[in-house]
Amino acid sequence: PRLPCGGRSNPLRQQGLHTPLSDAATHARSVRLDLAVQPKPYHSALMAEDFEATSVKLKSKQEEIFEVEKEVACRSVTVKNMVEDTGLDTPVPLPMVDSKILIKVIEYCKYHHRAESNLTSEDDKNTWDKDFVKVDDETLFNLILAANYLDIKSLLDLTCKTVADEIKGKTPEEIRTRFNIKNDFTPEEEEEVKRENAWCEER
Repeated sequence: PRLPCGGRSNPLRQQGLHTPLSDAATHARSVRLDLAVQPKPYHSALMAEDFEATSVKLKSKQEEIFEVEKEVACRSVTVKNMVEDTGLDTPVPLPMVDSKILIKVIEYCKYHHRAESNLTSEDDKNTWDKDFVKVDDETLFNLILAANYLDIKSLLDLTCKTVADEIKGKTPEEIRTRFNIKNDFTPEEEEEVKRENAWCEER
């Protein structure tokens, strides 16, 4: 006898019985539903592409490449503007910043980006900043130049304040000694400068 199909009623199905064909069809539908709800595998390659799409390549004076998270790198207004102009595929050239100094700048930007995300207290950030600028004079002055070139206001303020605190209350001679600055004034020229700036000492 022919198996009922199409719109015809199936007497076996009506009696709660199943034919091999109906069981196979039910199983096939079940497999399709299972496949439909299973999540697609997330390949590591896609994760790598996502990271690359949100990272910036910075090229130092020595042409070393540093890959940095976009939000971290763009704390520099200079880098942010260049990324907006050229996109993320092209490394951002920073010919005025040595690799050694760029590493320090990235460290600073990473910390403060994380600190903002974690709502770190101002006291903790200030403590970290004080430790960060405990460097030799050459590094400190290069950080000032880098912060100015990269347009990172908070880092520029921090480094300049550090130098200002060092010279506060010191005489010109003490400042020269502290920063190993050679005095190229003649005694006469030095006296003239002192007379011209006597008002500073009076205040």
